[in-house]
Amino acid sequence: MNREKIYVRNHYRYDAIFIFSISMIFISLLFNSPKEIYYGYIKILTSPSNLLTDYMAVGGVGAAFFNASILMLLASVFLWKRNQLLTGPIIAALFTLFGFSLFGKNLFNTIPITFGVYLYGKLEGIKFESLTMNSLFATALGPVVSYICFGIGFSYLKGFLISYVVGILVGMIVPSLSVSFLRFHQGYTLYNIGFTCGVIGLFIQGILKSFSLEVESKRVLGNSDIKIFILMYVFFVIVFFLGYYLNGLSFKNFIKLLKSSGKAPSDFGNIYGRGVSLINMALLGVLFTTYVAFMKQPLNGPILGGIFTIFGFGIFGKHLRNVIAVFLGTMIAYFLNIDDPFSVTSVVTVLFSTNLAPIAGEYGILAGILAGFCHVSIVSSVGLLHGGLNLYNNGFSGGFVAAAIVPLCEAIRNSRFFYEREG
Repeated sequence: MNREKIYVRNHYRYDAIFIFSISMIFISLLFNSPKEIYYGYIKILTSPSNLLTDYMAVGGVGAAFFNASILMLLASVFLWKRNQLLTGPIIAALFTLFGFSLFGKNLFNTIPITFGVYLYGKLEGIKFESLTMNSLFATALGPVVSYICFGIGFSYLKGFLISYVVGILVGMIVPSLSVSFLRFHQGYTLYNIGFTCGVIGLFIQGILKSFSLEVESKRVLGNSDIKIFILMYVFFVIVFFLGYYLNGLSFKNFIKLLKSSGKAPSDFGNIYGRGVSLINMALLGVLFTTYVAFMKQPLNGPILGGIFTIFGFGIFGKHLRNVIAVFLGTMIAYFLNIDDPFSVTSVVTVLFSTNLAPIAGEYGILAGILAGFCHVSIVSSVGLLHGGLNLYNNGFSGGFVAAAIVPLCEAIRNSRFFYEREG
């Protein structure tokens, strides 16, 4: 069997994703009883869910993990049944789905959006496999569905019908808009659909506001158990040694991976190998979990969502070298401005600001620091535009930052002044 066939065969295997999802279902029982998880899950499904709604505070730690596990398991089974290749972008999307299902996504609010993407494919004659990324990331607008159904005050039937119609329409327009907006930031923010969803959320917020139904951001946050820190470190250690084993008990290609810019699309698993990508993912997870511990913040829903998203994108654009500069930029901003760097909101922003890592990877550490600094300056402002209806608020902010900084970096790189000095 030639190498290409082996690659394709192995990339249909979802074994590790299934094991992770099922394991997290059992782990949820460490925090709550089955009865508590059941009633907590009902609360999660009926929550308005706009930012920041920590499902650990809404339904309990066990119910939040159960919600995230079920959603990830159903999504991966669906993709496996449709023979979807388990590529780097899909892995990143699945772990992002898991992370955000701890604070905003649930089965109720993701179904209509996913169906809308599927319906778009049918109408346009596009195979759903080509729209998988859109279907997974478009669920960032899940709060639109939940808020219309449960946050406005409609009767259940009326709210259900209106919210599902809106959700389907949202799913249908995301694919075409995401392609257009990719040109806006040129792939230098890894959360492209986050920017797309931010624009859509802005329009929905504007429409609701015109009918005196303006959405206001909220802060429903919970605390975490020390057991979650232990579980996270154990998980990352397992992933690290699994990657080391798959990489032939070596760090082969790790330096090459670190030299990559990470600009989308950068499937590290395809380019450098699954093993070394898992090593990178594990190291990123350890780094940012330790950062959270150092900042004395709890591993609640939003913070865990940030860590799992970074972990997932460790195979699709992020690595230790290109995230550090952005990280430094955000920390400099927080220690200079009026915001508290030790708050949950600040820590969440630092975690998700790593979507701008490709800027540092392509243009160097100073550009990355500038990107991180600017991101902090505008992320809270853009959140007001969509009222928390877009869970990928940092992706929305990152789109604007990349669109401003990348042309500036290109102008400096191509400047006659620098060429003359080099000559």
